[in-house]
Amino acid sequence: MKKITLEKVVLNMGVGRSGDVINIAKKALDQISGKKSSARNAKETQRDWGVRKGEPIGVAVTVRGADAVNLLKRLLDAKGNTVKGKSFDNFGNFSFGIKEHIDIPDVKYDPQIGILGLGISIALHRPGYGIRTRSKHKAKVGKSHTITSQEAKDYLAKEFGVTVT
Repeated sequence: MKKITLEKVVLNMGVGRSGDVINIAKKALDQISGKKSSARNAKETQRDWGVRKGEPIGVAVTVRGADAVNLLKRLLDAKGNTVKGKSFDNFGNFSFGIKEHIDIPDVKYDPQIGILGLGISIALHRPGYGIRTRSKHKAKVGKSHTITSQEAKDYLAKEFGVTVT
């Protein structure tokens, strides 16, 4: 029950406006992940930025299972197999960013797409974490069963050969 596994990898590109830029970001994420990405809408209106509520302003894709492990290896390789220590939270999650998506192995430069940056969020979990999301009798994960940031760092070092700075 204490074995830590990779739950999901979420790739996100916040574009900030709708239109052709959303389609370009979708193509880039589809090329990186091999999965179909979806647009994310603005939650509220920001007049100063010219953004309306419900308008698509970003693109995201979630990858799970064996595909997530392979994708995470490629993403970490683009970062030089290093992650900052402050990127970890106390619940087994961590995030990092990539400034140029063409740094990822197996991603070629496409003049129609250009160069885009993206944010990556990774969630780790243990068996029994389903009690948080099930429909009946939801419950909190016990304090001794949650993944600490140190356990997450050790998992990354052991499974993926990552150095935490």
